[in-house]
Amino acid sequence: METIGRKPFGIRFNEWFEANMYIMIPVSMILGFFFYRFLAGGTALVPYLFAYLTFVMALGCSPRQVRDALSMPAAIVVTLVLVHAVAPLAAYAAGTLLFGPGSPYIVGLVLFAVIPLGVSSVIWVGLSGGNVPLVLALIVLDSLISPFVVPLVIDLLFGAGIQFDHWLVMRDLLIIIFVPTLLGVAVNHWSRGRAKAWSAPVAAPTSKLAFTAVIVINAAAIAPHALQMKGELIKLVPVVLVFVAFCYALGWFGSVSFRSRETIVTITYSSGMRNISLGIIIALQYFEPAAAVPVVIGILIQQPMATLQHRLQKLYWQKRGSQVTIPK
Repeated sequence: METIGRKPFGIRFNEWFEANMYIMIPVSMILGFFFYRFLAGGTALVPYLFAYLTFVMALGCSPRQVRDALSMPAAIVVTLVLVHAVAPLAAYAAGTLLFGPGSPYIVGLVLFAVIPLGVSSVIWVGLSGGNVPLVLALIVLDSLISPFVVPLVIDLLFGAGIQFDHWLVMRDLLIIIFVPTLLGVAVNHWSRGRAKAWSAPVAAPTSKLAFTAVIVINAAAIAPHALQMKGELIKLVPVVLVFVAFCYALGWFGSVSFRSRETIVTITYSSGMRNISLGIIIALQYFEPAAAVPVVIGILIQQPMATLQHRLQKLYWQKRGSQVTIPK
């Protein structure tokens, strides 16, 4: 690619994008909302865009790093307990207190809390200097257990099981996460760790563009639902906003005992981000439409909150004098 000074254009673009992500994410969501009629058909591309994102991130992971991540059972157990036990119980308690017993909004809050870890957390963990192999291991493991954990938690809290195609969900998650992760790690191994640096001038900027496309398409997909719930948004947006912030805080305070910057960053993002697309599907298919409202709002808040978290992480670790530089 064309070079400017000493750095390839792709690297310079990537650095610019990361420095301005707090602007790019909201702008992408606004574009998706305004042009949803033209972008609705793009939802079929989202799994493949996510797969490419995962592959590029996995290029920086060696088999040894993945083994090391899997050898951190304490971090894995803490994350899964926070996501699938503490957060759903907090959502149930808060929803009952705010909306009263039996409200469908309680179901929506619990669904947002209990659905699998968000694939895009890989991007934010990488940008914030976290442990990418660990978050990949967490996503893969959580994706495998979530088809069983999600119905169980819903049944325990509400006394009514839900039925959905476990195999279809797992197939999609294999396409989005498992296969590209294996390919990325394999390429890293075969290239003796040189693949990420060699491909960065092209892979780094195009992965950011893919990330932006995912946000635009998802915003377009939920726009019709959001437009139909104007009155509900006024009441629910503050609640979901506080709850998303709570999930990030839960990950942060639940991980401080590890005293490792990489582990704290990883658990914080893993606890704060969810696979919202799956949550919307479950809510709309198995519950009344009102249950989907908190989940739909969640996708509006999750990425901007991740952007804010990125800035806070950067400032915090700079003050701590971390030896590892977090991207600007």
